[in-house]
Amino acid sequence: MKRIAAASVVLIASALGAVADDGFFRGKTVTIVNSTGNGGSYFNIAQSVSRYMPKYIDGAPAMIVKSMPGAGNVLATNFMYNAAPKDGTHIATINNSIPLHQVINGRGVQYDATKFNWLGSTGTYNSVAYVWHTAGIRSVKDLEKKEVLLGGTGPGSSIVIYPAAMNKLLGSKFKFVLGYKSTHEIDMAMERGEVEARTGSYTGLRSDHPDWIAQKKVDIILQIGGKRDPELPNVPMLHELARSEADREILKLISSPISLGRPYLAPPGIPEVRLATLRKAFMATLRDPGFLEEAKKLDHEIDPQTAEEVAQIVSGTVNAPQAAIVVAKEIMGGVE
Repeated sequence: MKRIAAASVVLIASALGAVADDGFFRGKTVTIVNSTGNGGSYFNIAQSVSRYMPKYIDGAPAMIVKSMPGAGNVLATNFMYNAAPKDGTHIATINNSIPLHQVINGRGVQYDATKFNWLGSTGTYNSVAYVWHTAGIRSVKDLEKKEVLLGGTGPGSSIVIYPAAMNKLLGSKFKFVLGYKSTHEIDMAMERGEVEARTGSYTGLRSDHPDWIAQKKVDIILQIGGKRDPELPNVPMLHELARSEADREILKLISSPISLGRPYLAPPGIPEVRLATLRKAFMATLRDPGFLEEAKKLDHEIDPQTAEEVAQIVSGTVNAPQAAIVVAKEIMGGVE
């Protein structure tokens, strides 16, 4: 009779969409640690996850979001690796640059990204390089012939790193105008004619400046990420333009954060049954109609990546060829 009862519990849980486990989560609170601070896409998506994921876990635990910004996302990452309880009550969404930071910079790193228990990712969002229409730049080839002023916040920012890589490996002639306090300031500078180009997320461009796209005020000449955005099928990827296999490895390496999207993880060492529960519940959440509706209202695209897919990207980043790492360090070390 006990075996029949146990089987019934599993069937009932499956019918309700929850993942049966060892009963641990009943009455517990699961904390989602967010490395990027309150506000922004990571935080907003984590809030949505916290509302929908519990119903896919047997026992329907409470779930809260706790922001832990600091040290360029390293504070939260170190916490999850070294100090977070390894019982399934703590998971995290960390900035996608964390694995690359481990191999390129290493400052403050007390973690090995390959040893985290990855749950998956909400999906990728490509960055794009775009140029104001009056600059007369229609393709990357045009950048080899004409100097273009590109706005940036600082030499280490992602909006400068990719153009710096293009200058070194693709022959473009971006001239950097740094010191803007925000991407919003750069946008205004583009409209005033102070600068002619910038990089940034395609979803951000689409939501912040739909008129720029509709009225063809900007030309999107390049995208950065793992694969082409369906809305930009004819715009080349950064790594596709590499002139050699060695350069391709470098460009893929510095593009790896974008390929990760917004990843979620659990600490090393949690019991396998609870890890399986969390992974299945996370993926079920990313397909939940209510969750998807919230994401749509926030203009956050959801294109789920599995734990295996995320782990593969992380491994490829951490174990990249040493020659590629050396050049990537040089590119990401600063811009004059």
